[in-house]
Amino acid sequence: MNVKEAIETRRAYRSLVPVEITDETVLELAAAARLSASCFNHQPWRYVFVRDPDVLTRMHGALSKGNAWATAASMIIAVASRPDLDCRIKGRDYYLFDTGMATALLILRATELGLVAHPIAGYSPSKVREVLGVPDDMTVIALVIVGKHADEIGPLLSEEQARAESARPERLAIEEFAFEDGFGNEADVPEDRLEE
Repeated sequence: MNVKEAIETRRAYRSLVPVEITDETVLELAAAARLSASCFNHQPWRYVFVRDPDVLTRMHGALSKGNAWATAASMIIAVASRPDLDCRIKGRDYYLFDTGMATALLILRATELGLVAHPIAGYSPSKVREVLGVPDDMTVIALVIVGKHADEIGPLLSEEQARAESARPERLAIEEFAFEDGFGNEADVPEDRLEE
């Protein structure tokens, strides 16, 4: 699978079945994030890979009600950082951007390995900190829910979530977010690419 294929294959599925997460799997995901670009190579990202069944169960208590489907995960990755771990240039903090880029590489590598790696924002940061011992000065940026995509819709999904499993959610047209030579200037995108 090349990068383009991984990008096109990646989906934030919610219907999960158990899958073995080996030490090698964790290493592969961490190694992908490790090679990400960052401001002056500061590498501000910090990840906690949770696969112990007891710790996973405790992490379930940090999930929002709408993320009940994530209790079927084989691993949850907590993504954390803090501003002073990365560049601060003229009032701009880069730690969230750089950690996001590293996490995207981790997600693409998971996709290449045949896994679902679904980032979520619906959780209690304080409960995540409590369960995992994340220091108070760290921002818990996201959780990445990892498992194997199920062939059938999982019983933990709401009706709306179940509908979203069948087809990729609609994406913005390229001309709505990609501009050329100035904000709002429509990019020169061939007609056949506009509908992708």
